[in-house]
Amino acid sequence: MVKINDIFFSDIYITPEKVAYIPDDQTENGLQIFIAEDFDKFYDLVVKSYQGNSSYSVCYEGVFFRVERSQTVTGMQYCARKMPQEVPDIESLGYRIEIVKYLTGLCKASGLILWAGATGSGKTTAISSLLKDYLLHEGGFAYTIEDPAEMPLDGEYTALNGSFGLCKQTTPIDDRWGDSLKSALRSKPRYIMVGEIRTPDAASECLRAATSGHLVLSSIHANNIPDAINAMIKYASSADMSEDLAYDLMSRGMLAIMHQTLRGVGVKKPILRFLFANPDTTKGCQVRSIIKSGKINLATPIETQMTRMIQGRPIFDDYE
Repeated sequence: MVKINDIFFSDIYITPEKVAYIPDDQTENGLQIFIAEDFDKFYDLVVKSYQGNSSYSVCYEGVFFRVERSQTVTGMQYCARKMPQEVPDIESLGYRIEIVKYLTGLCKASGLILWAGATGSGKTTAISSLLKDYLLHEGGFAYTIEDPAEMPLDGEYTALNGSFGLCKQTTPIDDRWGDSLKSALRSKPRYIMVGEIRTPDAASECLRAATSGHLVLSSIHANNIPDAINAMIKYASSADMSEDLAYDLMSRGMLAIMHQTLRGVGVKKPILRFLFANPDTTKGCQVRSIIKSGKINLATPIETQMTRMIQGRPIFDDYE
């Protein structure tokens, strides 16, 4: 009989009856019952590691799992996602090379890169891989705020430019994302990664950080690019700022909004839509103007940019 860490799978679902399921890799969404000789040991670790937060991490024989604990009508349910033992390279994630080159070229810019999509669509993997690339090429200090931490980003990096990079992974204390972001800014980081926008203060502080000289990477649950923008505005304006100020900061701070879905059986491939704002803020930018207006009619800019990217043309005209 096999052991848990010998089998490739993304998620394992454990019912209140202590039955485990994993993706069957035969259909896009189907499951199969999973049996492993060390399942009881793994299950005991998952149960005993709970300390009051429904989302938490466990390390089982050198492999990290992100656990979500849920109360169901029949008892406690667990979903454990197996995390990579190292952060993958951004080039290995299945994106078009033109998109990879553009995103990695933003390493010296300031602003917000927001990755949107559903749960399990690869958002955290994408922003973690991008942050790793920035540290390996440019060096500098990166500060992450995650609950729980998922990818092994913490540590020192030797950059190609001869300098060093340093990443420190943190978790918010008592779910106070805003306070954690304020603390991050006092640490003078070049890069800030917020694992997920899910509170008003996280959104408002991210927008402030993106307009104050930092490169901010984060993810958000959204069905498409306009929904991601609207979610940021809704969160931020329900915190400590007006809706007009939220639109203004979003228009000035945005660098890229990516929406990702995964498709396929077994090895899933990313389907990506994107919207970029001109990183040269001294030039005009149609996207920034549309967002500032509060009327998020972005279908034409999205299609135009995606067409230009596919054709190998510059995304922005010289006069923009």
